[in-house]
Amino acid sequence: MARIRPAAIAGRFYDGEATALSASVAGHMQAASAPVTSAPATSAPATSTSATSTSENSSPVMSAPKAIIAPHAGHVYSGDCAAEAYARLLPDAGVIERIVLLGPCHRVAVRGLAMSSAAFWQTPLGPVEIDRAALDGLADLPQVSLNDEAHREEHSLEVHLPFLQHCFGTGFKLVPLAVGSASNEEVAAVLERLWGGPETRIVISTDLSHFLDYGTAQTLDGKTAAAIEKLDWQAIGQDQACGRIPMSGLLTIARRKGMAIERVGLVNSGDTAGSKDRVVGYGAWVLREGDVSANDQEPGEAAEGTSAPDPALVHGPLMLDLVGKTLRHAVDAKKPPNVNTHTFPEELKALRGTFVTLEVQGRLRGCIGTLEPHRPLIEDLIINAYKAGFQDPRFPALTAEEIDGLDWSISILTPKQEMTFADQDDLLAQLRPGIDGLIIQDGARRATFLPQVWDQIPQPDQFLGHLKKKAGLSPAHWSKDFKAWRYGVTKIA
Repeated sequence: MARIRPAAIAGRFYDGEATALSASVAGHMQAASAPVTSAPATSAPATSTSATSTSENSSPVMSAPKAIIAPHAGHVYSGDCAAEAYARLLPDAGVIERIVLLGPCHRVAVRGLAMSSAAFWQTPLGPVEIDRAALDGLADLPQVSLNDEAHREEHSLEVHLPFLQHCFGTGFKLVPLAVGSASNEEVAAVLERLWGGPETRIVISTDLSHFLDYGTAQTLDGKTAAAIEKLDWQAIGQDQACGRIPMSGLLTIARRKGMAIERVGLVNSGDTAGSKDRVVGYGAWVLREGDVSANDQEPGEAAEGTSAPDPALVHGPLMLDLVGKTLRHAVDAKKPPNVNTHTFPEELKALRGTFVTLEVQGRLRGCIGTLEPHRPLIEDLIINAYKAGFQDPRFPALTAEEIDGLDWSISILTPKQEMTFADQDDLLAQLRPGIDGLIIQDGARRATFLPQVWDQIPQPDQFLGHLKKKAGLSPAHWSKDFKAWRYGVTKIA
């Protein structure tokens, strides 16, 4: 008889009865912000993917998600966050045949990556078939070993199975690997061998900070999220993500391949089903293959707070190059270059608002942008690049000597949405840390913070207070005429 690994955490981390478990996972998926279907994964293949079409003369904007990063706590705590990532895989359920699932070892010390000898893994929803051929194909790698004890009580992998079964039914095989002590290159070598094509997706299981108070956790998780979105696994400490090691392999490959990464969730247990005095952090990301950035550049980030990649993302390298050319031109010419918008791709001709941020060794050197779209994206970008370098009143004009040591990033704004609220507490409750850009206005006073500012000011009340000060208002100010709008950004760095 085929060996079966029985469910170890059913009834603890998720419902132990099939009907209740199916309903709870469906509830998490329905709560996800990305469009999802209620059809089981064994239905006919989807007729479209999450990639967005472009004009005839341009290349595809983005591929479908190749990998996700999702949390592994009890579903009542992290289920909604995990569902945000899984919802992005659903449009391609019909073509996905294999899930490569990596998570950290919590109970057994392991050198390298541990395989299971089982042919099936069991949950209340039924058995999940293991891709034995794929695991056998790793046997020659010295960092991979067979270790059933590492899997027997491990929850970091099992907690994902009900989501996988909901999304893909019985139409997929699983490649589960528990990751212990390993280098990023050792993990990356395993992932490269299992990478496959459209039939294969990668799932990396990790929680973020553990057992800090709510405010401290928000601050630390914001820093972790920023490092993940820069594909900088080395900036993530062991106390910041228990799945740091499996994640390091994926981020290493993502940097080499110039993959785009999109944050789709960042919360902690104090936001869901726990108290705020001792919380665990959760984040969710999707990664896509494509030509968003060159291998020697930082990757672009898909639009924060949106469910589809921004069509302009495919031209990230072009836009970054134009910022550099604008700054170098303006050092001598004292003005931005003339732009013939007709020569640029259609995605860059749309009316869009942009911000350009300049930094030197992580310190701000200039930031100018446009909140209301009123000219073609490419024109707006070049004008704001010039203004950030030479007309930001907080800084002197750039010199030629500074440009070589300069870093820059581009933020492309999504359309703003006016918020409705009864009072300040209601407004604060609606804010989504790490996701929302915020515009406030009271009379003639107006100011904005980009979503990136959450990395420095992660608590909503402080975020709003600092934004009021930027607008020339007291942090305690409130009036019946106070207005606010939220927006997302696509960041390319």
